[in-house]
Amino acid sequence: MRAFVLRARAAPVDSKLFLAGIGQEAHTEILAHVLMNTIFVAQSYRNDVIVHLVLESTNDFSRTISFTANELRNIGGFHEQNLTAKIAKALDASKGMSKEQTRDVESGITVRTISFEKLIQELAEDYQLYMLEKKGTPVREVEFAHNVCFLLTDHIPMPKKSFNSLKRLGTQHINLGPKMLFASQCVLLIHNELDMRL
Repeated sequence: MRAFVLRARAAPVDSKLFLAGIGQEAHTEILAHVLMNTIFVAQSYRNDVIVHLVLESTNDFSRTISFTANELRNIGGFHEQNLTAKIAKALDASKGMSKEQTRDVESGITVRTISFEKLIQELAEDYQLYMLEKKGTPVREVEFAHNVCFLLTDHIPMPKKSFNSLKRLGTQHINLGPKMLFASQCVLLIHNELDMRL
């Protein structure tokens, strides 16, 4: 199983603000681009992929929206507008939730009021965690575990205080190359690297 976590620190959990942030300072379109490149292949979905989007611009609880490729039905098409609408629908479904609750939005999509830190602690029980970092091990030299989880951020870097907790969970740092890339480009390179090893 391949898991991807996008920590979107600037993304609002209010659906109207989320949609208004497309192309603006919050760059909420990044979430749709990551979904496109993690879940879809030509004329189909990838098998055994789950994507967790963690939206953190909130006055109460972070929202983690999870897309499980094997369970998705009628996603409606491979385009930004449709995918941002699915995220907005999940945000609307999360209204009134208290801390660390889960709601099903539709087949293959759930929303949770759970923080990035708590999510990562859970994932570390079943996955080897990998984080992209300039000084990490070049990806082609990495011996990947069977269950892999890749941690990415939006345009706001991972806060330094997160590094110690990630280190305690055994997170490995990997490097995809000399250029700084968008998260949506990184997931394609990761998929390609893993696909070539099958």
